[in-house]
Formats: sequence, structure tokens, C-alpha cells
Amino acid sequence: MNTNNSEPWLQKELLQHIQLLLDSFHHWTGDTLIPITDHQSPVEIANLLFNADFVLVSHGTQADPILNYGNQKALDLWKMDWHSFISTPSRYTAEVMERSEREQLLAQAKSQGYISNYRGIRIASTGDRFYIDQAIIWNVVDEDGKPWGQAATFRDWEAI
Repeated sequence: MNTNNSEPWLQKELLQHIQLLLDSFHHWTGDTLIPITDHQSPVEIANLLFNADFVLVSHGTQADPILNYGNQKALDLWKMDWHSFISTPSRYTAEVMERSEREQLLAQAKSQGYISNYRGIRIASTGDRFYIDQAIIWNVVDEDGKPWGQAATFRDWEAI
């Protein structure tokens, strides 16, 4: 287990969160984020997701949700380090003028469980703007259906 801050996504609480991300994605979509075998440990799975070739982000259930996970592609795209990313309100991933559309989208995902094929504009911490395309947004829930937040994944983005 990771005992220092060089790989914070390997902390015990995040290993549990990652499993919720995977299980919830499968629950809503019937698909898997990554192929997993029975022989892979939670740490191996966490490393696969963190280093995946797609973006994966999530936020919690606060009134103004805070990002609580971003893999390396997300950190690179939003141009933040881990600690900055997970202390950022998720609304800041979109420009002010895009936030009401984003809120409607999250509400739709919340009521339906998930949405797919979303395209929208996002903004990096540096002000760089980019389109995300074919994003999937889903509710993160535990085995009892208790909400833990929402997550999003996408492979396609383009600088504006």
C-alpha cells in the first residue's frame, strides 16, 4: 500500500472509491471501463485506471460538489496536480457561461442514472478551452444504491 503522497490514488479510501466508480459504471451502462481479471489486486486496478488512455473524473455529493478523483489524462487536460484537482469545485471545469448547461446535464444524469454521447466545452486551470466529445456521465452509487457522487469519462477532446 502507498504510504506517501507520491501516488495518492492508491490510498485505501480511493481504492474503495475506484471500485465504486467501476461498479456504478457497469450498473448503469452494462459495460466496463477497463477489462479486469479476477487476479488483479485493487492497487493494480487503480494503477490501470490512473494511467488509462481516457479521461476519468468524479465528484462528491456536496451542495457544490468537489472533484474527488481524476486520472492522469484528466490532470493533464485540466493542467493541475492531484492535490489541486481534488480540492476544486467541479463546476470550475466549465466556463461560467457553460455552467448552467452543465448543471442541467448533471441533473439529467442524476434522474436517469447516466447519459452518453455528451459534447461540451470545458476549461483548464490555465484558461485553455477544449471540447469534450462522446462523454458518459453516471451516478456513483454503492451496493445499497446510496449516492456517492457522479463521474464522467471520455476519450475524445479537442482544443479550441
